[in-house]
Order: sequence, then structure tokens, then C-alpha cells
Amino acid sequence: MSRYNLIDEPWIPVRWHDGQRTELGICNALLKAKDISVIEDPSPLVTAALHRFLLAVLYRALEGPTDIKQAKEWFKSGISSEKIVAYLERWRNRFWLFDDEHPFGQIARFEPKIWRAWTVLAAEHNADNAKVLFDHIDVFRPDAVSASAAARWMLAAQTFSVSAGKSELSHTGTAPSATAVMVLPVGRDLEDTLLFCLVPQNRAVAAFDLPIWERDAESLDSLKSGVKRSIVGFADRYTWRTRSIRLQSTEANQVEKLAFASGVENASKDSVDPMLGYRIDDKKGRLPIQFRERGLWRDFDSLLPDDGHLAPSVIEHAAALTRFARERFPHSVMVLGQANNKAKIEYWRMERFSLPQALLGERATHIRTEIRQLLGDAEETQAALWQACRTFARNLLSRGNREPDKKDVSKFVEQMSANASYWSTLEAAFHDMLRSYTLEVDPDDIRLDWLKSVRGSLRDAWDQLVASVSTGDAWAIRALVTAEGTVSKKVKALDEEIQKYESHRKPQEETA
Repeated sequence: MSRYNLIDEPWIPVRWHDGQRTELGICNALLKAKDISVIEDPSPLVTAALHRFLLAVLYRALEGPTDIKQAKEWFKSGISSEKIVAYLERWRNRFWLFDDEHPFGQIARFEPKIWRAWTVLAAEHNADNAKVLFDHIDVFRPDAVSASAAARWMLAAQTFSVSAGKSELSHTGTAPSATAVMVLPVGRDLEDTLLFCLVPQNRAVAAFDLPIWERDAESLDSLKSGVKRSIVGFADRYTWRTRSIRLQSTEANQVEKLAFASGVENASKDSVDPMLGYRIDDKKGRLPIQFRERGLWRDFDSLLPDDGHLAPSVIEHAAALTRFARERFPHSVMVLGQANNKAKIEYWRMERFSLPQALLGERATHIRTEIRQLLGDAEETQAALWQACRTFARNLLSRGNREPDKKDVSKFVEQMSANASYWSTLEAAFHDMLRSYTLEVDPDDIRLDWLKSVRGSLRDAWDQLVASVSTGDAWAIRALVTAEGTVSKKVKALDEEIQKYESHRKPQEETA
């Protein structure tokens, strides 16, 4: 019996422009995209997966875009409602979440040795490799979950599952982009956001770029033997069957247990994901940008376009669409994803940044270099702070002529608050700097203000350390005085560079 069709049933969480929240089916989410502000789920992984799923629907329903000209036409005229309705009606039978023959995204004939709890789908509740401290759900006796939640988490599982090394079926590893930072330029409404991400692809590729619902499910025999194939295109990538799943439903359309095992292995490891930024490794070649503990803002330049074309294609596409429609330029960008240590999920994250409007101007390809320089200023200054902290720690621990163990010095520096305070203060200044990167502002003025922020953050961080040590013993005060020279030297260097920019600005102000 066919139940719960994702085209009509409400399961995609959205926020309207007036702030009200609701859930919509696929059809309404796309047809009313102009009235929707954002897709909004508590899980960043679900939010990313839902955008990718809707993009796959659009690629197939609109049969494109196949070039930038077509993309610009759609950006001007809007998404074709007729094509969306016709496409969804054509494939309606493949969107039943519960169905004997073609349950959406599932392997209908999969009878596992062990039926697992629904919690295996959700990173927030999965005890295998991502148990959360304050998650009180018992994975051995969980309550049933709604069909809408199961559908959302199933998409997230297919997008973000990492290799766990065990499966009833052949082991096939990690989802194509599971451990990378995913980038979403955010438009004035959901339609703009989706159009920014609808990057053109070759017409010949698009013709064979089939999403999971247009493909017959792999046979159990092929899954057991280790089915492996290459990614065809974007719709295929965004709906990749990383895991073989079959939901076990109740009469009330809830899910208690499910079958869960490995799926299809990705044979095209080097294919490009439009939502990802890349870097070049000397030995491994092109690698995707990943989250690090230090915060993505310190690597923000990697998300901006330049002649190397390593930035996320969605950012370049958004800039191309809005070059002559500046009022629709995406003033912010979401970055979403997770970090892992092999099969263990360490954290998942969503961050939001302003997108420099100057990307629309003649200096577009220089913005990445300029921001890299600003971040370099911050790194060089922090290196001086770190060296001062290390000198303080070494002299404090020496207590005379004894040379302390290097590991003890490093551990002491790590527990000092000065470096963390420096980065925390500077992060807020970085967001202010991004907002100031308009078409009208002189980049020299931006760098002048940034250098002042860097100098202020350095002074504040060191002053906090001084305040904490000022009531200490003579050894601590002596160690502090010795270490302070490194900070003073760096402050002097920043003062001199700031003075150069201010001297250059004065004649311009007088002329104006």
C-alpha cells in the first residue's frame, strides 16, 4: 500500500518572510519559493541535504540550466511552475515514502538480519559514532519518529554518512562530500537561493544525470557484491545512495526501526561538487575545504573566486547572475557541514558570513587575495603573541637556570587565555570588515581599519594576561616583563604600517 507522498505531505521546514514557520511538501516548497525566506531545520546537516534534494528536483524538472544564458533568463523570469508540476506528476509514484515496490530512497526488498533504531539516521542521536552528551534518547528503546522527520534525516544520512567499517552488505565507504564544508549563497528568498546554486552543466551530461528516484533501485545481489559507479552530474551527486535503507512504518505513518547498510560506492573521487571550495595539496592534488577547530572565518578567502577557480561554483554563479541585478546580490553565505576523525563524528556546524559586494566590481578576482592578506596580518600578529606567551611560560617554569621541558611549556601556553581571547575579539572585527567590502569603499581604507583591529586585539589580549599576573609573585612578574618585548615590537610595527596608510589617506581627504 502506498502512503505518505513527499510531493504533497508537509515535511520540509521553512520560514516565511513574516517569520512564521511551517512544513511543506516538495511541490509547495518550490512553487511558493518566492514567499519563503529560508529552509530552516535545527540540524545544519538536514538543512544542507534539503537544499541539495530540491536542487536535484529542479535540475530534472527544468532540464537545465545548460549554460549561463539560460540561467540568467530563469533568474529574470523565475522558475517555471508548469514544468515543476508536470515533472512531479510524472514521477509521483516514486515519491511515496512507504510503498511495496518503490519506497522513496529505499531498497524495497532489503530484509536485514537486525532491524536498527531510527536514531542511526540522525547525527544528533546516533550512538555508533556521534553520541551527544545531552541526548537522552535510548537507542535501544526509542519512541517512534514522524514520517516527516524520518524523510529529512534519511536525506541527511545519504549526504553525510561516513565510513564505519561494518555493514550487512558490502562495505562502500563515505558519502561523496560528507566531510567537506558546503556553501549556500543566501538570496532574498528561497527561489533566489536555489537559482544561485543551480549551476549550469553540459547538455550531454544533464541528459543522463538521473537522481535516485529516476533510477531503479540496485538489486540486493549487486549491493552485496559491492556496486560501484561514477557520479554522472549534479542531480546524481545530490541524491547519491550512500546507504541502503528501508523504513519500517506503523499504521500512523511513524518509523520505529529500519534496515541500514552500505550502499553504492563512488568511483569518481575527483569530480567537482558545486557547493564546495577546494585547495591544492602538493601530494594529493585538489582537496575540499573542511572545518577545523579554529573556525572557518580564518580560511574565508578559500570561498572567494579568483583565476584558479577553486572557490565554490555556487559563489561564482551567484556573482554572475547578479552582476547587473545588484539589488539581488546574496549579502550572506551559509557554510554547513561536519568534522570527523575517521568514522567518529566530532561536531557539525553552521556559520553565516556576509558576502563582499565588491565581488560584483572590476576588482572581483582580487578580493580573495586582499582578504588573504588581511588574514595573514592576523596570523603574523598572533605568532608574535604566541611567542611572547611561550617566553613567559618558559621563564616562569624555569625558576632560575633550569631549562623546562618543551612539552611542559607547550601545555602551559595552551591553557593560557591570551591566544583564544585574541582570536575571539578579532572574529567580530572580521565580520564587520566583510560588511564594509562594498563597491564604493577603498581597499586601503579597509586594510587600515583592519590593522587597527588587529593591533587592538593584540593589546587587549596581552593586557588581560598582564592583569592576571600583576598580583603574582616576583618570578611571574619578571617573566612577564621579559616576554613583553615581543609584543611591544609587534605593536610598534603595526603602528608604523598604520601611520603609512593614514598619511596616504590625509591628502586624499584634503583633495576631496
